[in-house]
Amino acid sequence: MNSTRLFILGALARGGPMHGHQIRRAAQVDRTELWTDVKPGSLYGALHRMAAEGVIEAVRTERAGNLPARTVYAITADGRAELSAHRDEALIDTRLRPDPVDLALQYTQDMAEEELRDVVRARRQAIAAQLASWERLLQTARPHLKGLEPITFEHTLLRLRAELDWHDRLVEELPKVLAAERAEEASDDH
Repeated sequence: MNSTRLFILGALARGGPMHGHQIRRAAQVDRTELWTDVKPGSLYGALHRMAAEGVIEAVRTERAGNLPARTVYAITADGRAELSAHRDEALIDTRLRPDPVDLALQYTQDMAEEELRDVVRARRQAIAAQLASWERLLQTARPHLKGLEPITFEHTLLRLRAELDWHDRLVEELPKVLAAERAEEASDDH
């Protein structure tokens, strides 16, 4: 499943023909980079590739004033099929994506307990700041949210709260886990 393609196809299916700037603006207005891996800067390249593949098509070129000419794209029948496939794949995919922090924790044996605890606390602070930012954003956006948008906001809030809980548990467990690891290493040395 490709999020950028899903976003472009979805935007064209919902909003009708648009030029690249309109699609990019829609991504910025929706703040898609906050809740997806779609980067507004990657949209133009994707539009060109998708047009070459036939899932979208150039329907006209527009020029307003002194602005450069803009190609207006529409979704094709193949694009609607791809939209359905990407959407359905995303809706049924329940895989939990690996978090690199789990791998990094396996290689912290050279860190002092206090240093590791400080790093984990700093991560927790950063996540708490993200949560606070999302909560403020929700309050600002709430009057403008429609359809499933409020529940997708809640999904992000719940995920951030779960991350905070995990970090709290990690800080709490660190002394015991590290002591057991040191004891195991000491017994291996004898």
